[in-house]
Amino acid sequence: MHIGEVAARTELSLRSLRHWEEVGLLKPSGRTDGGFRLYTAADVEKILVIRRMKPLGFTLDEMKAAMTDIETLADAGADAAARDSARARLSATQQDAVVRRQKLVVQLAMADEFLDLISDRPV
Repeated sequence: MHIGEVAARTELSLRSLRHWEEVGLLKPSGRTDGGFRLYTAADVEKILVIRRMKPLGFTLDEMKAAMTDIETLADAGADAAARDSARARLSATQQDAVVRRQKLVVQLAMADEFLDLISDRPV
């Protein structure tokens, strides 16, 4: 897939996808002879994981580390020590994500309360 199709499928901007490549977060699987980026279905799945991390406020470095750990666990050739380390780091990332999600739930409740307050007021 070309970058435009991937952007449409993932609801991300071309700029985001290019930036993620520039910072080493995600590399397209290939390029055409003309230099256009080519993405696979596996690349799109990785992009969707990253997109799901964004609202939780993970930094690019944190996302990169998580993606590396996910790839390590998916690599059948990775040694046991590397897999154990990746699993431990992902467990910590999961715990962090739970805390971050709870903060978002609280913020959403506050936003709902605000909307209720202003909807009760005469305009």
